[in-house]
Amino acid sequence: MSPLLILPIILPAVLAGGIILFASNALNLQRAISVLGTLALLGLAISLSQAPTQAYFLGNWPAPFGIALVLDGLSALMLLLTASLALIILIHTIRTGWDACGRHFHALYLFQLMGLNGAFLTGDAFNLFVFFEVLLIASYGLMVHGSGEARIRAGVQYVAFNLLGSTLFLFALAVIYSTTGTLNMADLAQKLPQIAANDTGLIRVAAVLLMLVFAVKAALVPLQFWLPGTYANAPGPVAALFAVMTKVGAYALIRFGTLVFPTDLPATTTLLAGLLYPAALATIAIGALGTLATRTLPRQIAFAAIGSMGTLLLTVSAFTPQATAAALYYTVHSTFAAAALFLIADVCRTRRDGLTAALYMAAAIAMAGMPPLSGFVGKLLVLDALRDDAIAWTAILLASLLTMIGFARQGSDLFWKSPSAEAPAQSKAAILLCLTALAALTIAAGPITDQLTLTAEALHQPAAYIAANHLGGPK
Repeated sequence: MSPLLILPIILPAVLAGGIILFASNALNLQRAISVLGTLALLGLAISLSQAPTQAYFLGNWPAPFGIALVLDGLSALMLLLTASLALIILIHTIRTGWDACGRHFHALYLFQLMGLNGAFLTGDAFNLFVFFEVLLIASYGLMVHGSGEARIRAGVQYVAFNLLGSTLFLFALAVIYSTTGTLNMADLAQKLPQIAANDTGLIRVAAVLLMLVFAVKAALVPLQFWLPGTYANAPGPVAALFAVMTKVGAYALIRFGTLVFPTDLPATTTLLAGLLYPAALATIAIGALGTLATRTLPRQIAFAAIGSMGTLLLTVSAFTPQATAAALYYTVHSTFAAAALFLIADVCRTRRDGLTAALYMAAAIAMAGMPPLSGFVGKLLVLDALRDDAIAWTAILLASLLTMIGFARQGSDLFWKSPSAEAPAQSKAAILLCLTALAALTIAAGPITDQLTLTAEALHQPAAYIAANHLGGPK
């Protein structure tokens, strides 16, 4: 077992604590620590993406009794996505001076990365709850960074929804533990198929509760109400970082849907897929209609993000290797597309020039799934994975059309009808990096899809993940 697995969690936690203790009044030092720490996390993520499936046991306590961190293709992908996006957003934050609006931005930012990395690496359902709470606390602090009545009001709503999800999570974990005696996900994958027939009702209840929890995190209808206000009122760089937050819910649904509650599990059979499919369709509709109807750019982007989560989770609901591979590609694409749009919205607050208009057009095309950027490739992969589902095709194509119309009208209002605010030009380096990532996804779509297909196949045949826990004692 490699000790590198704990570094994506320990490193940002230590750096955040160091900032609070020794650099709370030294902004330049905070910036240096954050940049170097994020670069180190990116290097770690690249290194781990080449590693085989493996586990690390804290304190050398064996699973399922100890705390296990497990690395596989999915967790490595999410670590790499998080570190890449975090570095881009940090560049924008420093170049625009957003971090100077409060003393603890960089500490909260690093704690946010700790929570994200922990959620992606943990092999234990209870510790997934713990890292969800770390995310909640840090993201609330980032949400209200810079203060403001509207921001605080939206932050309270955000916390209320997520606390409800946390409560449901604890209930679900209690039900699972009382039935199986374990919360280690690999151990659950082995024990749930052997569960007594009279206990299957409890497991079904736990599965539904967990889906509700993950639906809150993923902004799935009818639990999406927190997202538009939260994202629209958050500082621009924070909203861009939050683009990966909803992916935590999608990650958890993929992980539990392929490992803990697979479609061939007698206790749940197609329960998750049956609930996820109509909710995802409704999410696509709400996102597209909201994008078309909303007239303010940050709120419009928030609705577009909701719609993209609907497309992503509609694909996940098929629970086939091909659909999962398409969903993983779309996860990466939609994260960078949403982040680019939020950063553009931040720039548009003070200045709208020709370059900003061009960047907006490229990001809007990507988000709507039009050629030539990765959104088009992602939609093709999704539609191919759902080729026998006419309802899904209709929903996705119609939503793409409505989203494109909404963004076109918004672009006309922003860059043609409204006078540009007189302000110094802002750095657009971070936006260009997001769009470069989208272009790279397009150019290298073939090899990336091949790799994601291997990852998806491993998720649906989780023998290696279970073996990495070598239940009964570390080796």
